[in-house]
Amino acid sequence: MRKRNQMSLLLMCVLLIVIAGCGGNKNAQATDPSNQPADKTTDVNSTEPKKLRDIKVVLDWTPNTNHTGLYVAQDQGYYEAEGLNVEIIQPGEGGADTMVASGAVPFGISYQEGVTQARTQDVPLVSIAAVIQHNTSGFAAPIERNIKSPTDFEGKTYGGWGSPVEEAVMSSIMEKEKGDVKKVKIINMGDADFFTAVKRDIDFAWIFYAWTGIEAELRKQPLDMLYVKDYAPELDYYTPVIVTNEKQIKDDPELVRAFLKATAKGYQLAIDNPEEAASILSKAVPELDKDLVLASQKWLSPRYTDDAPRWGEQKKEVWQGYTDWMLNHKLLDKKIDINQAYTNDFLAN
Repeated sequence: MRKRNQMSLLLMCVLLIVIAGCGGNKNAQATDPSNQPADKTTDVNSTEPKKLRDIKVVLDWTPNTNHTGLYVAQDQGYYEAEGLNVEIIQPGEGGADTMVASGAVPFGISYQEGVTQARTQDVPLVSIAAVIQHNTSGFAAPIERNIKSPTDFEGKTYGGWGSPVEEAVMSSIMEKEKGDVKKVKIINMGDADFFTAVKRDIDFAWIFYAWTGIEAELRKQPLDMLYVKDYAPELDYYTPVIVTNEKQIKDDPELVRAFLKATAKGYQLAIDNPEEAASILSKAVPELDKDLVLASQKWLSPRYTDDAPRWGEQKKEVWQGYTDWMLNHKLLDKKIDINQAYTNDFLAN
């Protein structure tokens, strides 16, 4: 969540890359195996194994249970079955959206918010799957702060990352409860984690419950959690999502289809067997707390698909509702074509 404060600047940098044309990308295609056409299988009489196509997928942040399906697909050979050798990487200085939009990597993890902002600046990001069906984020506070409703934000100190989205979201849910966001002290808590910050100088912060909320449970530090979607349906947006760019879709739709087919299998295993999926993630990223991974996975696994007919499904009304909300709160410079921002075309039936 904290990296979103850099979103606008990063998107402007991407826009300059995109405006400059795809000439740089063409040169990259000649040398980057991630952009090469998939190798053909060898002759049936040949003893040589099928060559795999090397590609990368970039995360939005450090590895966590939002990403489990990727690691499962990698571990279980689902990518290999589709002719792919997938490397999961963490974002560089430019961020995941920049890397995907510029063609440096074909796939990445992003947020509906980031894709929407990118589209207003003609950055060609496209969401191809929703990792989780409903927004699991909200404002959290230690129970001793006695924050039971949005009106209780008044007179309290909020620790954020300096994005205008934060105050707009807070204002939306407070207004519905007759609260006044101007009575909230908003500070930037920098790189401090939630648990450090609430011991120091803040009362509440915006978290994803599947990770920070579960960690609070394990620490036996109970929280009051106000999910934003419970107060404003238009804030029940997709976060996170898997993204690619328009050029990737145009030039190699079969790669997009193959990558999502294998990824969907990874998330399905995580849905059906969270314990096994947690073990796979812990093995791939041993520095993660195993108890946190397991508890988080058990909480999150049923929420990957929830009430959707299949994993990854995205609804137009969700994209339209959040876009309209952003426009109404002057967080977007112009309207976007919703149909260009997302697609379900590459999901398995």
